[in-house]
Amino acid sequence: MTLPDRGALSRREYLKGLVAVGGTAALSACLDEESNVEIPTGDPGSVPDRQHAWNAVLSGDDNENIVPARHHVLLSLTLARDPTEEDRGRFERALETLERAYEWSHEGLLVTVGYTPAYFERVGWDGLADPEALTEFEQPDFEDGDLQVHLASDHSRAVLAAEEALLGEVETVNGIEVEANIGDLIDDRERLTGFVGPGLPAEHQDTPGVPDSEPIHEEAPFFMGFRSGFEESQATEDRVTIEEGPFAGGTTRHVESLAIDLQQWYGQDSQFQRVAKLFSYRHAEEDRVGEYGEKLDESNGLTAERIANTAEDAREYGVIGHAQKAARARDDGEPLLLRRDFNTTDDDRPGLHFLSLQRDIDEFVRVREAMTGANVAEETAVGSITNNGILQYLTVRRRGNYLLPPRELRAFPVP
Repeated sequence: MTLPDRGALSRREYLKGLVAVGGTAALSACLDEESNVEIPTGDPGSVPDRQHAWNAVLSGDDNENIVPARHHVLLSLTLARDPTEEDRGRFERALETLERAYEWSHEGLLVTVGYTPAYFERVGWDGLADPEALTEFEQPDFEDGDLQVHLASDHSRAVLAAEEALLGEVETVNGIEVEANIGDLIDDRERLTGFVGPGLPAEHQDTPGVPDSEPIHEEAPFFMGFRSGFEESQATEDRVTIEEGPFAGGTTRHVESLAIDLQQWYGQDSQFQRVAKLFSYRHAEEDRVGEYGEKLDESNGLTAERIANTAEDAREYGVIGHAQKAARARDDGEPLLLRRDFNTTDDDRPGLHFLSLQRDIDEFVRVREAMTGANVAEETAVGSITNNGILQYLTVRRRGNYLLPPRELRAFPVP
Protein backbone atom coordinates (compact mmCIF):
# COMPACT_ATOMS: atom_id res chain seq x y z
CA MET A 1 0.00 0.00 0.00
CA THR A 2 1.05 3.59 -0.62
CA LEU A 3 2.15 5.64 2.37
CA PRO A 4 -0.09 8.58 3.28
CA ASP A 5 0.88 12.06 2.07
CA ARG A 6 2.57 13.83 4.98
CA GLY A 7 2.08 17.28 3.48
CA ALA A 8 -1.70 16.89 3.22
CA LEU A 9 -2.32 15.57 6.73
CA SER A 10 -2.00 16.64 10.34
CA ARG A 11 0.56 14.77 12.40
CA ARG A 12 -2.12 12.70 14.13
CA GLU A 13 -3.80 11.81 10.84
CA TYR A 14 -0.46 10.87 9.33
CA LEU A 15 0.46 8.53 12.21
CA LYS A 16 -2.95 6.84 12.09
CA GLY A 17 -2.52 6.38 8.35
CA LEU A 18 0.86 4.73 8.85
CA VAL A 19 -0.61 2.22 11.30
CA ALA A 20 -3.31 1.36 8.77
CA VAL A 21 -0.74 0.76 6.02
CA GLY A 22 1.76 -1.23 8.12
CA GLY A 23 5.04 -2.77 6.99
CA THR A 24 8.65 -1.70 7.28
CA ALA A 25 8.23 1.39 5.09
CA ALA A 26 5.42 2.68 7.31
CA LEU A 27 7.49 1.89 10.40
CA SER A 28 10.46 3.84 9.01
CA ALA A 29 8.25 6.84 8.27
CA CYS A 30 6.73 6.58 11.74
CA LEU A 31 10.15 6.47 13.41
CA ASP A 32 11.13 9.62 11.53
CA GLU A 33 7.95 11.39 12.57
CA GLU A 34 8.22 10.35 16.23
CA SER A 35 12.02 10.67 16.48
CA ASN A 36 11.72 13.00 19.48
CA VAL A 37 9.29 10.73 21.35
CA GLU A 38 10.86 8.54 24.04
CA ILE A 39 8.92 5.37 24.86
CA PRO A 40 9.73 3.73 28.22
CA THR A 41 11.25 0.24 28.19
CA GLY A 42 9.86 -2.56 30.33
CA ASP A 43 10.54 -5.62 32.44
CA PRO A 44 8.93 -9.01 31.64
CA GLY A 45 8.95 -9.78 35.36
CA SER A 46 6.47 -6.97 36.02
CA VAL A 47 3.87 -8.12 33.49
CA PRO A 48 0.73 -9.60 35.13
CA ASP A 49 -0.26 -13.27 34.86
CA ARG A 50 -3.46 -12.35 33.02
CA GLN A 51 -2.84 -11.25 29.46
CA HIS A 52 -6.03 -9.16 29.58
CA ALA A 53 -5.03 -7.26 32.74
CA TRP A 54 -4.84 -3.82 31.12
CA ASN A 55 -7.06 -1.60 33.24
CA ALA A 56 -4.49 -0.88 35.96
CA VAL A 57 -2.04 0.53 33.39
CA LEU A 58 -4.49 2.47 31.24
CA SER A 59 -5.29 6.07 32.06
CA GLY A 60 -8.65 7.28 33.38
CA ASP A 61 -10.84 10.31 32.75
CA ASP A 62 -12.37 12.71 35.26
CA ASN A 63 -15.21 10.24 35.94
CA GLU A 64 -12.96 7.22 36.58
CA ASN A 65 -13.79 5.66 33.21
CA ILE A 66 -10.91 3.70 31.67
CA VAL A 67 -9.39 5.47 28.66
CA PRO A 68 -8.21 3.05 25.94
CA ALA A 69 -4.90 3.29 24.13
CA ARG A 70 -5.02 5.34 20.94
CA HIS A 71 -3.58 2.98 18.31
CA HIS A 72 -4.55 -0.65 17.71
CA VAL A 73 -3.54 -3.52 15.44
CA LEU A 74 -5.24 -6.91 15.37
CA LEU A 75 -2.81 -9.23 13.61
CA SER A 76 -4.47 -12.47 12.46
CA LEU A 77 -1.94 -15.18 11.61
CA THR A 78 -2.25 -18.56 9.90
CA LEU A 79 0.43 -21.12 10.74
CA ALA A 80 2.33 -22.94 8.01
CA ARG A 81 2.56 -26.08 10.18
CA ASP A 82 1.81 -27.42 13.63
CA PRO A 83 4.06 -25.70 16.20
CA THR A 84 6.70 -27.68 18.10
CA GLU A 85 8.04 -27.28 21.62
CA GLU A 86 10.96 -25.38 20.11
CA ASP A 87 8.48 -23.05 18.39
CA ARG A 88 6.71 -22.45 21.69
CA GLY A 89 9.95 -21.41 23.33
CA ARG A 90 10.81 -19.16 20.41
CA PHE A 91 7.42 -17.45 20.46
CA GLU A 92 7.66 -16.85 24.20
CA ARG A 93 11.10 -15.28 23.77
CA ALA A 94 9.73 -13.05 21.02
CA LEU A 95 6.92 -11.86 23.29
CA GLU A 96 9.32 -11.29 26.19
CA THR A 97 11.48 -9.19 23.86
CA LEU A 98 8.51 -6.87 23.36
CA GLU A 99 8.02 -6.71 27.13
CA ARG A 100 11.64 -5.65 27.59
CA ALA A 101 11.41 -3.14 24.77
CA TYR A 102 8.20 -1.50 26.00
CA GLU A 103 6.69 -0.74 29.37
CA TRP A 104 3.45 -2.64 30.04
CA SER A 105 1.17 0.41 29.75
CA HIS A 106 -0.62 2.65 27.28
CA GLU A 107 2.58 4.72 27.14
CA GLY A 108 4.51 1.60 26.13
CA LEU A 109 2.79 -1.43 24.62
CA LEU A 110 -0.04 -3.79 25.62
CA VAL A 111 -0.24 -7.22 23.98
CA THR A 112 -2.61 -10.18 24.05
CA VAL A 113 -2.44 -13.40 22.03
CA GLY A 114 -5.68 -15.25 21.32
CA TYR A 115 -6.23 -18.58 19.58
CA THR A 116 -9.05 -19.66 17.27
CA PRO A 117 -11.11 -22.87 17.11
CA ALA A 118 -8.98 -23.80 14.07
CA TYR A 119 -5.83 -23.65 16.19
CA PHE A 120 -7.34 -25.80 18.91
CA GLU A 121 -8.33 -28.39 16.32
CA ARG A 122 -4.60 -28.72 15.63
CA VAL A 123 -3.93 -29.62 19.26
CA GLY A 124 -6.99 -31.77 19.86
CA TRP A 125 -9.23 -29.55 22.02
CA ASP A 126 -12.81 -28.55 21.23
CA GLY A 127 -13.56 -26.14 24.05
CA LEU A 128 -14.01 -22.99 21.92
CA ALA A 129 -17.09 -22.45 19.74
CA ASP A 130 -16.82 -21.46 16.09
CA PRO A 131 -18.12 -17.97 15.22
CA GLU A 132 -21.47 -17.87 13.47
CA ALA A 133 -24.03 -15.45 12.06
CA LEU A 134 -26.14 -14.15 14.94
CA THR A 135 -29.01 -12.53 13.03
CA GLU A 136 -30.95 -13.47 9.93
CA PHE A 137 -29.80 -10.37 8.05
CA GLU A 138 -26.01 -10.72 8.44
CA GLN A 139 -23.58 -12.64 6.25
CA PRO A 140 -20.16 -12.08 7.81
CA ASP A 141 -16.82 -13.57 6.90
CA PHE A 142 -15.35 -15.68 9.67
CA GLU A 143 -11.85 -15.72 11.09
CA ASP A 144 -10.07 -18.69 9.53
CA GLY A 145 -6.55 -18.20 10.88
CA ASP A 146 -4.92 -19.78 13.93
CA LEU A 147 -4.16 -16.88 16.25
CA GLN A 148 -4.66 -13.17 16.64
CA VAL A 149 -2.27 -10.75 18.34
CA HIS A 150 -3.72 -7.52 19.70
CA LEU A 151 -1.19 -4.67 19.92
CA ALA A 152 -2.21 -1.40 21.57
CA SER A 153 -0.33 1.79 22.46
CA ASP A 154 -0.65 5.55 22.54
CA HIS A 155 2.33 5.57 20.15
CA SER A 156 1.85 4.40 16.57
CA ARG A 157 5.49 3.43 16.20
CA ALA A 158 5.19 0.96 19.09
CA VAL A 159 2.42 -1.12 17.48
CA LEU A 160 4.14 -1.03 14.07
CA ALA A 161 7.55 -1.99 15.44
CA ALA A 162 6.12 -4.78 17.60
CA GLU A 163 4.36 -6.28 14.59
CA GLU A 164 7.49 -6.23 12.47
CA ALA A 165 9.60 -7.63 15.32
CA LEU A 166 7.29 -10.62 15.82
CA LEU A 167 7.50 -11.43 12.12
CA GLY A 168 11.28 -11.04 11.89
CA GLU A 169 11.35 -7.90 9.75
CA VAL A 170 13.51 -5.78 12.08
CA GLU A 171 16.60 -6.48 14.18
CA THR A 172 15.93 -4.08 17.04
CA VAL A 173 12.78 -2.70 18.66
CA ASN A 174 12.91 0.46 20.80
CA GLY A 175 16.65 -0.09 21.18
CA ILE A 176 16.34 -3.76 22.24
CA GLU A 177 17.77 -6.57 20.12
CA VAL A 178 15.13 -8.89 18.65
CA GLU A 179 16.33 -12.31 19.80
CA ALA A 180 13.52 -14.44 18.34
CA ASN A 181 10.59 -14.21 15.94
CA ILE A 182 7.94 -16.45 14.36
CA GLY A 183 8.12 -15.10 10.81
CA ASP A 184 9.02 -18.46 9.26
CA LEU A 185 6.02 -20.13 10.95
CA ILE A 186 3.48 -17.83 9.33
CA ASP A 187 1.75 -18.80 6.10
CA ASP A 188 -0.62 -15.83 5.92
CA ARG A 189 -1.46 -12.68 7.85
CA GLU A 190 -4.35 -10.22 7.92
CA ARG A 191 -4.41 -6.88 9.68
CA LEU A 192 -7.28 -5.03 11.32
CA THR A 193 -6.33 -1.55 12.49
CA GLY A 194 -7.87 1.40 14.20
CA PHE A 195 -7.86 4.20 16.73
CA VAL A 196 -9.92 5.68 19.53
CA GLY A 197 -9.86 8.99 21.37
CA PRO A 198 -11.48 12.42 21.52
CA GLY A 199 -11.12 14.26 18.23
CA LEU A 200 -9.70 11.33 16.23
CA PRO A 201 -12.94 10.47 14.33
CA ALA A 202 -13.45 14.14 13.46
CA GLU A 203 -10.11 14.11 11.64
CA HIS A 204 -11.55 11.60 9.15
CA GLN A 205 -14.23 13.88 7.69
CA ASP A 206 -12.66 13.37 4.26
CA THR A 207 -12.91 9.57 4.41
CA PRO A 208 -15.43 8.12 1.93
CA GLY A 209 -18.66 7.43 3.78
CA VAL A 210 -18.16 10.17 6.39
CA PRO A 211 -20.66 12.97 5.68
CA ASP A 212 -19.54 16.59 5.57
CA SER A 213 -23.10 17.89 5.93
CA GLU A 214 -22.96 17.52 9.72
CA PRO A 215 -19.42 17.25 11.07
CA ILE A 216 -18.57 14.74 13.80
CA HIS A 217 -18.14 16.62 17.08
CA GLU A 218 -14.49 17.48 17.66
CA GLU A 219 -14.57 15.88 21.14
CA ALA A 220 -16.32 12.66 20.11
CA PRO A 221 -14.12 9.55 20.54
CA PHE A 222 -16.21 7.34 18.21
CA PHE A 223 -17.58 7.78 14.69
CA MET A 224 -21.22 7.72 15.84
CA GLY A 225 -20.52 10.87 17.84
CA PHE A 226 -20.82 9.81 21.47
CA ARG A 227 -18.71 8.55 24.35
CA SER A 228 -18.75 4.87 25.25
CA GLY A 229 -17.08 2.46 27.67
CA PHE A 230 -18.65 3.88 30.85
CA GLU A 231 -17.26 2.24 33.98
CA GLU A 232 -20.65 1.03 35.23
CA SER A 233 -21.43 -0.52 31.82
CA GLN A 234 -18.22 -2.56 31.73
CA ALA A 235 -17.55 -5.94 33.26
CA THR A 236 -14.54 -6.10 35.55
CA GLU A 237 -11.43 -8.04 34.57
CA ASP A 238 -12.26 -10.49 37.35
CA ARG A 239 -15.75 -11.01 35.91
CA VAL A 240 -14.44 -11.97 32.46
CA THR A 241 -11.67 -14.27 33.75
CA ILE A 242 -12.07 -18.03 33.26
CA GLU A 243 -12.21 -19.60 36.71
CA GLU A 244 -11.51 -23.28 36.06
CA GLY A 245 -10.30 -25.73 33.45
CA PRO A 246 -7.09 -25.90 31.41
CA PHE A 247 -7.12 -22.15 30.73
CA ALA A 248 -8.11 -20.82 34.14
CA GLY A 249 -6.84 -17.26 34.45
CA GLY A 250 -7.47 -16.52 30.80
CA THR A 251 -10.53 -15.15 29.00
CA THR A 252 -12.31 -15.29 25.66
CA ARG A 253 -12.44 -12.58 23.03
CA HIS A 254 -14.92 -11.89 20.27
CA VAL A 255 -14.14 -9.46 17.47
CA GLU A 256 -17.02 -8.20 15.37
CA SER A 257 -15.93 -5.93 12.51
CA LEU A 258 -18.70 -3.49 11.59
CA ALA A 259 -19.21 -1.07 8.71
CA ILE A 260 -21.18 2.01 9.81
CA ASP A 261 -23.55 3.91 7.52
CA LEU A 262 -22.66 7.38 8.74
CA GLN A 263 -24.33 9.05 5.78
CA GLN A 264 -27.66 7.74 7.00
CA TRP A 265 -26.85 8.17 10.70
CA TYR A 266 -26.05 11.87 10.34
CA GLY A 267 -28.08 12.66 7.22
CA GLN A 268 -31.38 11.00 8.13
CA ASP A 269 -31.63 11.47 11.88
CA SER A 270 -31.65 14.51 14.15
CA GLN A 271 -29.55 14.72 17.32
CA PHE A 272 -32.70 13.86 19.28
CA GLN A 273 -33.25 10.71 17.23
CA ARG A 274 -29.62 9.66 17.47
CA VAL A 275 -29.68 9.92 21.26
CA ALA A 276 -33.00 8.03 21.45
CA LYS A 277 -31.69 5.20 19.26
CA LEU A 278 -28.30 4.92 20.92
CA PHE A 279 -29.37 5.34 24.58
CA SER A 280 -33.14 5.61 25.15
CA TYR A 281 -36.05 7.88 24.29
CA ARG A 282 -36.04 9.30 27.81
CA HIS A 283 -32.36 10.26 27.43
CA ALA A 284 -33.28 12.37 24.41
CA GLU A 285 -36.49 13.79 25.89
CA GLU A 286 -34.75 14.88 29.09
CA ASP A 287 -31.49 15.98 27.40
CA ARG A 288 -29.35 13.68 29.56
CA VAL A 289 -26.51 13.12 27.09
CA GLY A 290 -25.33 16.43 25.66
CA GLU A 291 -23.61 16.95 22.32
CA TYR A 292 -21.24 13.98 22.55
CA GLY A 293 -21.94 12.43 25.97
CA GLU A 294 -20.35 15.10 28.14
CA LYS A 295 -23.36 15.11 30.50
CA LEU A 296 -22.79 11.46 31.37
CA ASP A 297 -20.21 10.50 34.00
CA GLU A 298 -19.27 6.93 34.96
CA SER A 299 -22.61 5.59 33.75
CA ASN A 300 -24.65 5.74 30.55
CA GLY A 301 -27.55 6.91 32.71
CA LEU A 302 -29.71 3.81 32.34
CA THR A 303 -31.45 3.02 35.62
CA ALA A 304 -32.74 -0.42 36.57
CA GLU A 305 -36.27 0.91 36.00
CA ARG A 306 -35.46 2.16 32.50
CA ILE A 307 -33.86 -1.17 31.57
CA ALA A 308 -36.84 -3.13 32.91
CA ASN A 309 -39.21 -0.89 30.93
CA THR A 310 -37.52 -1.43 27.56
CA ALA A 311 -40.57 -3.06 25.94
CA GLU A 312 -42.95 -0.56 27.55
CA ASP A 313 -40.87 2.36 26.24
CA ALA A 314 -40.82 0.79 22.78
CA ARG A 315 -44.63 0.57 22.75
CA GLU A 316 -45.06 4.12 24.02
CA TYR A 317 -42.40 5.91 21.95
CA GLY A 318 -41.92 3.61 18.94
CA VAL A 319 -38.14 3.40 19.35
CA ILE A 320 -35.75 1.11 21.24
CA GLY A 321 -32.46 2.41 22.62
CA HIS A 322 -29.38 0.35 21.76
CA ALA A 323 -27.83 0.64 25.23
CA GLN A 324 -31.22 0.06 26.83
CA LYS A 325 -31.62 -3.25 24.96
CA ALA A 326 -28.09 -4.46 25.67
CA ALA A 327 -28.36 -3.79 29.40
CA ARG A 328 -31.12 -6.41 29.69
CA ALA A 329 -28.44 -9.12 29.44
CA ARG A 330 -26.79 -8.22 32.76
CA ASP A 331 -26.60 -10.66 35.70
CA ASP A 332 -28.05 -9.04 38.83
CA GLY A 333 -27.20 -5.67 37.32
CA GLU A 334 -23.62 -6.71 36.53
CA PRO A 335 -22.40 -6.35 32.90
CA LEU A 336 -21.04 -9.49 31.24
CA LEU A 337 -18.70 -7.93 28.68
CA LEU A 338 -15.53 -5.89 28.96
CA ARG A 339 -15.40 -3.93 25.71
CA ARG A 340 -12.23 -2.59 24.11
CA ASP A 341 -13.64 -1.30 20.82
CA PHE A 342 -11.92 1.03 18.40
CA ASN A 343 -12.77 2.98 15.24
CA THR A 344 -11.39 1.91 11.89
CA THR A 345 -11.03 3.16 8.33
CA ASP A 346 -9.90 -0.23 7.03
CA ASP A 347 -10.80 -0.55 3.33
CA ASP A 348 -11.13 3.24 3.27
CA ARG A 349 -14.54 3.36 4.93
CA PRO A 350 -15.69 4.16 8.48
CA GLY A 351 -16.33 1.29 10.84
CA LEU A 352 -15.82 -0.19 14.27
CA HIS A 353 -13.94 -3.23 15.46
CA PHE A 354 -16.20 -4.30 18.33
CA LEU A 355 -13.88 -6.19 20.68
CA SER A 356 -15.30 -7.78 23.79
CA LEU A 357 -13.83 -9.95 26.54
CA GLN A 358 -16.04 -12.36 28.46
CA ARG A 359 -15.69 -15.50 30.53
CA ASP A 360 -17.39 -17.60 27.85
CA ILE A 361 -18.38 -16.90 24.23
CA ASP A 362 -21.97 -17.84 25.13
CA GLU A 363 -22.10 -14.67 27.23
CA PHE A 364 -21.20 -12.58 24.20
CA VAL A 365 -23.94 -14.32 22.20
CA ARG A 366 -26.42 -13.59 24.97
CA VAL A 367 -25.56 -9.88 25.02
CA ARG A 368 -25.53 -9.68 21.21
CA GLU A 369 -29.01 -11.18 21.07
CA ALA A 370 -30.16 -8.57 23.59
CA MET A 371 -28.57 -5.86 21.41
CA THR A 372 -30.50 -7.18 18.41
CA GLY A 373 -33.73 -6.94 20.41
CA ALA A 374 -35.75 -9.18 18.09
CA ASN A 375 -38.12 -10.27 20.86
CA VAL A 376 -38.88 -6.67 21.86
CA ALA A 377 -39.39 -5.61 18.24
CA GLU A 378 -41.82 -8.47 17.62
CA GLU A 379 -44.02 -7.75 20.63
CA THR A 380 -44.14 -3.95 20.34
CA ALA A 381 -44.86 -1.25 17.78
CA VAL A 382 -41.21 -1.34 16.72
CA GLY A 383 -41.78 -4.10 14.19
CA SER A 384 -39.05 -3.14 11.73
CA ILE A 385 -35.33 -2.52 11.89
CA THR A 386 -35.84 1.23 11.35
CA ASN A 387 -36.28 2.26 14.98
CA ASN A 388 -34.68 -0.78 16.59
CA GLY A 389 -31.67 0.89 18.14
CA ILE A 390 -28.79 1.31 15.70
CA LEU A 391 -29.16 -1.97 13.78
CA GLN A 392 -30.00 -0.34 10.46
CA TYR A 393 -26.71 1.58 10.44
CA LEU A 394 -24.42 -1.41 11.05
CA THR A 395 -23.24 -4.16 8.72
CA VAL A 396 -21.36 -7.09 10.25
CA ARG A 397 -18.44 -7.83 7.95
CA ARG A 398 -16.42 -10.30 9.99
CA ARG A 399 -16.58 -12.34 13.20
CA GLY A 400 -13.93 -14.19 15.17
CA ASN A 401 -13.82 -16.12 18.45
CA TYR A 402 -10.57 -16.42 20.40
CA LEU A 403 -9.35 -17.87 23.66
CA LEU A 404 -6.70 -15.85 25.50
CA PRO A 405 -4.77 -18.22 27.80
CA PRO A 406 -3.03 -16.97 30.95
CA ARG A 407 0.40 -15.54 30.20
CA GLU A 408 2.27 -18.73 31.08
CA LEU A 409 0.38 -20.60 28.30
CA ARG A 410 0.19 -17.84 25.71
CA ALA A 411 2.81 -19.29 23.30
CA PHE A 412 1.09 -22.00 21.20
CA PRO A 413 -0.77 -23.61 24.12
CA VAL A 414 -1.62 -27.29 24.45
CA PRO A 415 -4.38 -27.96 27.00
